[in-house]
Formats: sequence, structure tokens, C-alpha cells
Amino acid sequence: MDIDQFKSEHVPVESDDRFQLENSYTLDVAVDGTAMAKAGSMVAYTGDLSFKGKASAEGGITGFLKEAASGEGTPVMAIEGQGHAYLADGGKKVQVLELGADDAITVNGEDVLAFEDRISYEISTIDSLAGSLAGGFTNVFLSGPGYVAITTHGDPIVVEPPVSTDPSATVAWSGTSPDVEVNRSLSDMIGQESGERYQMRFDGPDGFVVVQPFEEH
Repeated sequence: MDIDQFKSEHVPVESDDRFQLENSYTLDVAVDGTAMAKAGSMVAYTGDLSFKGKASAEGGITGFLKEAASGEGTPVMAIEGQGHAYLADGGKKVQVLELGADDAITVNGEDVLAFEDRISYEISTIDSLAGSLAGGFTNVFLSGPGYVAITTHGDPIVVEPPVSTDPSATVAWSGTSPDVEVNRSLSDMIGQESGERYQMRFDGPDGFVVVQPFEEH
């Protein structure tokens, strides 16, 4: 294709939506005030925007994704002003969810890309997973109303409980809560006995679990 065709095919789409997918990997956030995003996720922006990093996970909207083992935190940034912020995270696919006033979802901290500032959130850690994941499993409870953008390696699947999942492949869940189990009989990919293997067990009549075809470590 020539230059004009290339430009027209990849130009951002005009939309009134606050969260708009420009492609499978890039989120366009129309900022008019404040939006929250994973620090380092901005790849471009237009308009009059400022980016303020938040260094800690304590005390209101000051950050999230604290790593319990090291005491370090992966910061969140506040995007303020008016304009468009284009966000991406390591080539992962972006999924946009609109939460109603009664909706809530818990997301693996590594997979939270952005959310509206009207979304309320709470950070917690499943410390019983410390044996399989450094610092345990940090997750973010997000409740609506408002838009939330999460990321997945590849196309996710959504399954209903009862189901057991690999913590490293578990992206999010809603309407259910996990119990941590140890399966000593599972073998690894080369047929060797792997010893203890941690699993997240989701039960109950309601809810769903989001799993990706990739194990994050």
C-alpha cells in the first residue's frame, strides 16, 4: 500500500466513547478530567494532558500492585487534562469492560491497564500463593459504574464455576472467590513429577473466571 493508504488504514477512529479500542493492542482513552492507567503504558497522546505517577499502594488513589515479598510497588499514574491517551502493555490484547452500578470484577494486578476515576478499587494479596508466585498473588477489586480495560496474552476464555485454574494464567473473576489448592499429582510438561502445584478453585452457582492461554511468572 502507498503512504496515503497506510495512513488512512491506521488513523485513530473518531468516537464519543471514553474507552475505545484502536486495534486489538491499543486503547484510546478520551480524557476529560482524570483517568487512571498502569504506569508506563502511554505510547502517545494528543491534547493537553499531564501524567502523574503514584509511587505507593497505600492511602487512597496512590497506586496499586504492591509486591509483598520485596515491598516494591508497580505504580499507577493519573492522566489529567483534556485529550486522548493511547495506552498499550507489551503487545498484550486489550479487553474493555463496562461495569454497571452493581457490577464488580477482581483482576490480576499485572493485567489492569486503565480504569475511569469513578471506579472504586481495593488491593489485596493471596499470600497462600507465595510458594508459586513471588510475593503472592496481587489482585485489584474494581467496582462500577464505569469503564475498565484489562490485558490478556492472546484471546481469553471465560468459564463458569466450578473450575480450577492455574494462578499464572488466571486474569480475572467475578461473582465468585477462589480457594487455593495444592495438587501433588500433577506432572510438568516433560513428564517429570513436579511436586506441589498450586491451583485456584472457584465454586458456587454464579460468576465467571477469565483465563488466558499464557502463564505469567
